[in-house]
Amino acid sequence: MRITKISYERLQLKLVEPYTIAYETVEETTNFILKLETESKWTAYGCSAPDVTVTGESPEQVEESIKDIIIPYLKGKNPFTYIRILTELKEMLGDKSSALAMVDIALYDLIAKKAEVPLYQFLGGYRNCIATSITIGILPLDETLKRAGDFVKQGFTILKIKGGLNFQEDIEKMILIHEKFPQTVLRFDGNQGYNVAESIAFVEATKKIGIQIFEQPTKVEREKKLGEVTDRTHIPVMADESIKTLADAFRLAQNERIDMVNIKLMKVGGISVAMHINSVAKSANLEAMVGCIDECSLGISAGLHFALSRPNIHYADLDGHLDIENDPFMGLFKLEKGILYPTQSAGLGLIDR
Repeated sequence: MRITKISYERLQLKLVEPYTIAYETVEETTNFILKLETESKWTAYGCSAPDVTVTGESPEQVEESIKDIIIPYLKGKNPFTYIRILTELKEMLGDKSSALAMVDIALYDLIAKKAEVPLYQFLGGYRNCIATSITIGILPLDETLKRAGDFVKQGFTILKIKGGLNFQEDIEKMILIHEKFPQTVLRFDGNQGYNVAESIAFVEATKKIGIQIFEQPTKVEREKKLGEVTDRTHIPVMADESIKTLADAFRLAQNERIDMVNIKLMKVGGISVAMHINSVAKSANLEAMVGCIDECSLGISAGLHFALSRPNIHYADLDGHLDIENDPFMGLFKLEKGILYPTQSAGLGLIDR
């Protein structure tokens, strides 16, 4: 089987409403959709969601890479040599992780379609569904509580609350959410907004709530501070922005600076690298979560299939598609009462476009 034609779309996707995190307010997202066609009937798709802060790429850089590097390189390639393809493309693309992830996802989609099985089964098929959290950005208290109530009514059992701008207000929010919805699992994302003292104070003030995960409280460049928070708190501390490469995962695990890892396909460069990061985490007895950024359902679907394939991935935060107006890839998976179920069609489930 050979790749005979490569094409792409650039999608400007508006969010249902802007959201705020510790370091920015987001109103829209750019996604790229890569289409691979072969001389046989098989067609496959991949997604890129560049983000200057998270992936280090602008949409313009990704589009230039697609035109000048990816399309010329992939034509005529045998997709079953995917490790060689991805290794060589990594050298050519450099740090453009979501561009590499897009190719990686498309290759896995193509191979799973050839095998005529859903991608999660091709990757290992450890489970067939997983609960996801749904995220509430930084909002005033009353609006946060209303949003939490709406999500609970929709059947979500896990809420992820963004914070990091004011730890005293964050404490108040978390306590009140727990009081109002005591059966709901709570996760908190500091988005690099805290110092060590604030992190410890936040954990101490909320210890009766039973927060499940404390995500990236300190800045990326202060890894020792992240380790100090891990050593001095009882809540599992998760690295997100601090892990963009396999080397990052190894270093943080080796130095025992975290309890958990958040693996985002767009951030790390796709499923192949994600599997290596998860293996490093497993070897260090660190649990993993598969997260996302502002991705349409095609990108979320890839994350879901990966999350279902490995026993060390206990958690999912795959809700980015819910923020997008008129998502063009609805139907690739099912979301019921906060639980994600994959398609049973081959690959990612997208037949043609």
